[in-house]
Order: sequence, then C-alpha cells, then structure tokens
Amino acid sequence: MSKFLYVFIFFGILFSCKKETTTQATKQIQEIVVYAKPVLTLIEANILIELPLNCVTNEFPNKLGQTIGSANDLQSPRQLHPIFYGCFDWHSAVHGYWSMVTLLKQFPELDKAQTVRTILKKAITAENVELELAYFKGKYNKSYERTYGWAWLLKLAETLHNWDDPLARKLETNLEPLTKLIVSKYKEFLPKLVYPIRVGEHTNTAFGLTFAYDYAIAVNETELQKLIIKRAKDFYLNDKGCPIGWEPSGFDFLSPCLEEIDIMRRILPSEEFLPWLQNFMPQLKDSYYDLAVGEVGDRTDGKLVHLDGVNFSRAWCLYGLANQFSEYSHLTNIANKHVQYSLPNLVGDAYEGGHWLGSFAIFALNSSN
Repeated sequence: MSKFLYVFIFFGILFSCKKETTTQATKQIQEIVVYAKPVLTLIEANILIELPLNCVTNEFPNKLGQTIGSANDLQSPRQLHPIFYGCFDWHSAVHGYWSMVTLLKQFPELDKAQTVRTILKKAITAENVELELAYFKGKYNKSYERTYGWAWLLKLAETLHNWDDPLARKLETNLEPLTKLIVSKYKEFLPKLVYPIRVGEHTNTAFGLTFAYDYAIAVNETELQKLIIKRAKDFYLNDKGCPIGWEPSGFDFLSPCLEEIDIMRRILPSEEFLPWLQNFMPQLKDSYYDLAVGEVGDRTDGKLVHLDGVNFSRAWCLYGLANQFSEYSHLTNIANKHVQYSLPNLVGDAYEGGHWLGSFAIFALNSSN
C-alpha cells in the first residue's frame, strides 16, 4: 500500500510541476505584446524639424555652466557661444544642429529645407567657430562639456562628413578647428581616466566613447580609434552581471548597462563580443526577456523628463544589438516599445524636453533600420 502511495505522490508532484511550467510558458506567450517598428518618414521629419528650429536661435532661458574667472566672463550666451547659444545649454544646441543636418541630409525635400540651410550657413562660419574655439581654450574651460558635449560635437562633424552636399563640405571645413580641438581633448583626457564613469547622465564614459568612436571610424582617425579600443577594454572587458534591474535612476537619460554594450559591440570582434555579452547580461538572449520603459512623472520638469531620453537611448542600443546579431533580434520589440512610449510626447512638449529630446528620437528612429 505504501508503494502505491509513493508512486501516487511522485506522479502528483511531477504533474503539478509540469502543469505549472506549462501555465507559466503559456502566460508568457500571452503577455508578449508586439509593438510596431516606428519609421522616420518625411511626415515625421517635417514635425521633428520644428524642435531644433524653435530653439537653436532661442537664447533664453540658458544654463551656461561656466566657471567665472573674471568680470570679462560675464557675457551673454550668444557672445560667448555665437553658434551654440540656443536650446538652453551648449550641448543641446549641438544636438539641435545635428538634428537639422541629419534631417536635411535624409530629407532634402523638407518643407523648411531652405530655412534650415540659411540657419546653418549663417551660424557655422569660420569666424564663429574661432570664437567657440577661444572659449574652450580659456583658463577655466579645459573640461567644459567633457565628454557629453564633446561626443555630440563629433557626431555633428561625422554627419557633415557623410553628407554629400556642397553646403556640408563648407560647414565641415568651417567646423574643423573645433573638431580637431575636441579630438585632441579626448586624446589628452582618456589616458588619465583611471575609472570609467558609470552614470545615466552626461558624464557616462561609455556614451562619450561610442560617439567619438563613430567619428573616428568615419574620418579614419586611427589614433583615436586605437585609444578608444584600448580604454574601452581597460574599463569594461572584465565586467560581468550588469545590474540593469537598478535602472533607471530618477534622472537618467542613458542606460549605463546598455551604453556599455553599445561601445563593446563596436570595438570587439563578434567572437569576443558574444561571450563577453553572455557574461555581462545573459538575460538578453532569452526570447521572453522584457524591460519596462522609463516612466515620466512630469514632463514639465527638466530632470524628470530625462526618462523619455532613457527610452530613446535604450532603444538605439537595443536596435544596434538586434540588427547586428540575429540571436538578439527579439530585442527589437523592446526597443519599439520604448520608442512608442515616448515618441508621441515630443510634439507640444514643454521646453524642458523639446530643446533636446528631438535629437534622441531621431537617433533612435534611424537606429531601427
């Protein structure tokens, strides 16, 4: 009798476990929502171009973020930065110019194409670049916009370089002295940085390396390429088990975990990167993996609206991974979800988000291809 009882209990447990596993799997399948991949079309481009147009020549409000060395430094934003004085702060102004160049490059038939061309020609002159250059050479400005603004300046230079248009050649030439200075600043700073900065805001090292690396590849700047590869390996090669469950922090607009993946997939060959990724974030390979969007509590708050940015930047990192490696293609749906959450909120948004979020949206949309 006892033998039959044990057999009954054994099969009861086995059936119960199998039923629970099946139920969980069924539940997972049922809960997967498919999100449409957003596409940047001329219609969206005509909407998004309004964001930089509404801020690149808007001098106030402005956050200069400067160290005052003397009374001579107390000048208006436009006097200090004759190109990048709008959009609230220097790096966001660079965002804005990058957005205009990118959209005009992709969609020369933009409704306001001529307006954009006029602004670009008037702003990015050799004379204005010299004044921007002078600011960076000031005694107290050696670390100004390090490395976030530096990265976006190189992204602007890269996009101009890749645009086959006479205007682009002129603008690239005009911008070149500042571009070269930023490159030299990277070369000076990176060897001195002992530890990477692993935050979700401007100073994130992985983000700063990624955009700089893209520029170095585009213009064949081999010295900068080699330096970035070396420092990225120094910083990240031995990392394991990134705690993405701790993300996002309240003001994040970058994902420390995903930004690290974004630079490592660029600098490592596939046979090295894929094992590294398996150790760094093994859960990404699970086809049922999900990542909740960053929720914005108040889009009129300049810090809280950063979470829309984290959704776009997460998306471009996930798109990049999914597009490069088929075994991670399921991550496209998570990226789509993040974009779909934040994209509808750009139009009519408060200035706190409108002055910079458009560029994040454009970069994410273009990364989906």
